[in-house]
Amino acid sequence: MAAGFKRRLLRAGGWRVAKRLVKPVPIIGSLVAVGLAGHEIRKKGLLRGAVHVGLDVTPVVGTAKGLIELFTGDLIADREPKSKIRKLNSSR
Repeated sequence: MAAGFKRRLLRAGGWRVAKRLVKPVPIIGSLVAVGLAGHEIRKKGLLRGAVHVGLDVTPVVGTAKGLIELFTGDLIADREPKSKIRKLNSSR
């Protein structure tokens, strides 16, 4: 069981690295960004996700953003998990 978990973990990590390496390539990066738009919008929220995808799809800006994110991580933060938001709202 531990070997299966490690394999899945390596695959997921490998996909993240591959995605970050492919995004700066102008045409291929734009196709990847459009393909992952739904995932990014769900992860970041509608406004932040749309801005994130829009920047990634723009040829020169997307390439620059992709190269920066390769070293620093995401420039646009993900939204807080729903469970954390519910806890904050219920404490009011």
